[in-house]
Amino acid sequence: MIPLMTEGQSVEGKIYDASDKDETGLAGASVIWEGTTKGTSTNAAGYFSLKRTRETDKLVVSFIGYKSDTVTVSKSDEYIKVKLSQDNELGEVLVFGKAPGAHISKTNPVLTVNITGAELRKAACCNLSESFETSASVDVNYTDAATGAKQIQLLGLAGNYTQILTENVPTMYGLASAYGLNYIPGPWMESIQVAKGTSSVRNGYESIAGQLNVEYKKPATSEKVYVNGFISDAGREELNANASVNLKDKWSTGILAHAENQSGMSDHNKDGFRDEPDVIQYHFINRWDYLTNNGDIRFGVNYLEEDRMGGQLAYKPHSADTWTDGFGIDIKSKRFEAFSKAGRLFGPDKTMSVGWIQNYSWHSQDSYFGYRNYSGTQNSYYTNLLYQWTPDMSRHTVDAGLSYKYDLYDEQLDALPLGKKESVPGAFLQFTYTDTAKMTIVAGIRADDHNLYGMLITPRIHARYEIVHGLILRASAGKGYRSANILAENSFLLASSRNMIIANDLKIEEAWNSGVSLSGNVKIAEKDLKLSAEYFHTGFVNQIITDLDADINQVRFYNLNGKSYSNVLQFEASVQPVEGLDILAAWRINDVMMTIDDVLRTKPLVSRYKGLFNVSWLTHLRKWQFDYTLQYNGPGRIPSTMSNPEEFRMPDSFKAFPVMNGQVTRNFKKFQIYVGSENILDFTQHSAIVDAQNPFGDNFDASLIWGPVHGRKIYGGFRFYINRDTE
Repeated sequence: MIPLMTEGQSVEGKIYDASDKDETGLAGASVIWEGTTKGTSTNAAGYFSLKRTRETDKLVVSFIGYKSDTVTVSKSDEYIKVKLSQDNELGEVLVFGKAPGAHISKTNPVLTVNITGAELRKAACCNLSESFETSASVDVNYTDAATGAKQIQLLGLAGNYTQILTENVPTMYGLASAYGLNYIPGPWMESIQVAKGTSSVRNGYESIAGQLNVEYKKPATSEKVYVNGFISDAGREELNANASVNLKDKWSTGILAHAENQSGMSDHNKDGFRDEPDVIQYHFINRWDYLTNNGDIRFGVNYLEEDRMGGQLAYKPHSADTWTDGFGIDIKSKRFEAFSKAGRLFGPDKTMSVGWIQNYSWHSQDSYFGYRNYSGTQNSYYTNLLYQWTPDMSRHTVDAGLSYKYDLYDEQLDALPLGKKESVPGAFLQFTYTDTAKMTIVAGIRADDHNLYGMLITPRIHARYEIVHGLILRASAGKGYRSANILAENSFLLASSRNMIIANDLKIEEAWNSGVSLSGNVKIAEKDLKLSAEYFHTGFVNQIITDLDADINQVRFYNLNGKSYSNVLQFEASVQPVEGLDILAAWRINDVMMTIDDVLRTKPLVSRYKGLFNVSWLTHLRKWQFDYTLQYNGPGRIPSTMSNPEEFRMPDSFKAFPVMNGQVTRNFKKFQIYVGSENILDFTQHSAIVDAQNPFGDNFDASLIWGPVHGRKIYGGFRFYINRDTE
C-alpha cells in the first residue's frame, strides 16, 4: 500500500554523477513524481525542490546519457541525494534526432541564449560575423560600404556596448573592434553564449547591452580531425581545420588553422567600387590542456595576419599612392595572443575553488583610405584572480576576485601622433542565493580604479523564478561603463570625405540597464510550443555621440547633452510539430533615441523592426537537412544629406526589406556536403556610396549603409571529421 503524503509539503535534494567522488551536481536533471506530470528540474548546482503529492511516493529521476532511477520518498525524508550512473551499456543503436540548436538556458538567472554547433551549421557560418543569421536577438550590419567592417547590434545598440569574450576573456575591443568579427572562423567554435543586459560583475564593468562569449573547441572533447572547405561565387575560398590528441598524464593538445582568400572584384550596383574588399587571412591557434578531477591548466598562443583591400576596381593593390589609379583601401592587420588559465578545487569537501586567468595581446594595423593614413598598435594585458565558495549542501555561493586590465594605444592619423594608456585595477564581490531549482538571486558589485576616469562602482542584480514547472521569470538591473577608443573603433569612417571632429573633453560612457523576460513551454497536441517574451531598457548617463547629422562634411564625437535610451521588446516562438522538423518565428521592436545636435532623434541606420522565420528539416536516418531563413528588417532613419547637391542626396529614411537564405546538407558517416544561397532575393541598397564616381571630392560618403551591399551569393562546401569516440 502506498503511504499517503501530505500535499503541499516539499522534498529537496541533489542529483549527481555516481562516478564523481566530489558529487558535482547535474544541472537540468528531470525530477518527476511517477505517473504524474508534476515535476521540476535541477539548477546549475544539481539541487531541486518539489512539492509532495498524495498520488505517489515514488520519484523518477532522469538525465540524458544516464540511467534513470526511481526513488521511494518517505514522509520523514526532507532532503535526499540521488546518484545516477552513466548509461554505457548500449549495443548498436540507430539514433534519430537533431542536436539542440539555439535555446535559452533554463538555469542561468541572466537571460542567455546558447548557440550550439548544430545551429551554426544551419548556414555557411564562415566566421563570427556570419553566426547570427538564424538569431532573433543579434543583428550584424556593415559599418560602411567600402571596408567590409561589421559590427553586431544587441538591444538596439551598437556592438561596442556588447562585451565580446573568447572563453571568458575580453578580447574584441580597441583595434580589434572594427574587423574582429571576421577573425574567428565558424568551424572553430564549439558554442556561443549571448547574455542580454548587464551580466556578471566577474568579467569587468563593460557589457552595457550584453555579453557575447565564444567557446573554442577543446582538445579533449573535439574531433580528432576536422576539415571544412568553402567556396562561393563571390570569389571567396576558405579552408578550416582542427586536430587534437589526448596525451598521457591527462594532457591534451589541439591545433586550429584557417586560411581565407577572397578576390571576387564584384560590383553588382555598377558604382565602380568593390561590393566587398579582397581579403587574405591566415589564423592559427595552438592550445594545451591539463585536466584532473581537482583542477585544470590551459594555455596556448594565437596568431593572425590579414590583408584587406577595397575601393574602386581601378585601384592597384599594395600601392601607397592610392589616389594615382583610383581610390584605394589597404588595411594590414597582425595580431598575437598568449593566454593561460589555471583552476583548482580545495577544502575538506571541495567546496572552494580558485582560478587565475591571464591574457596578453598585441595588435597592429597599418592602413590607407585614399590619401589618408591611419596606423596603430595596441598592447593589452588582462588578468583575473577568482575565488568561489559553496558550503556543502548550502544554498549560498560567494564569488570574489581581483582583476587588472592594461591597454597601451600608439596611433597616428595623417602624420599626427596620438595615443592613450589605460590602467585599471579592480575587485568584485558577488553573492548567489539558490532556493534549489525554484529561485536564484545573484547580486554583485565591483570597484575599478581607472587611471583616466577615477573610481568606477558597478552594482548589478539578477533574479530567476520558476513560477510553475517550465515557466521561468527573469529580471535584471545594473550599471555598465565603457571607455571609448574613437580612432581605433571608427577608422572605417575615413572611407569618406567627412572630417573627424573629436571633442577634447570626452568622458567615460555610463548607462543603466534593466530587463524582464518570461519563457516557458505550452503543450499543443502533445507537442511543446516554446514561447518567450522580453523587454529591456537602457538609459545613458553619458554617451559618446557619433553625429552624422550636424554637418554633411563632418562626423562629430562629443559627450551626450540630453537623453539617450533604448527600449527593445521581443517575442519568440518555436515548435517541433513532427520529428526532425523545427520551426522558429520571432518579432522584435526597437525604440532607440538619442540627443544629436541638441535634438532628441531616432538613432540613424537602425531598423525599427526585425522579423525572423526559420525552418529546419532533418530527414529520416539523418541523410538530408534543409534550412531556410527569412529576415525582415526596417524601416529606419538616414542622416540628412539635404546640404549636398540634389544629385547626391539620399532619402531621409529607408523602407523595410527582406533577406532570404537557404541551405541543403547531405550527411554521410564521416562527411557532409552542403550548398546554399545567401540573399536569395538579390536585394541590395541602392546608391550605397554617395558620389562614388568622385571619391576625392567633397560629397563622397560610404558611411550611410543600412542594407546589403552584395547581391545574391551561391556557395558550397564540405565537412570531414573523425570523432573522438571512433578509431
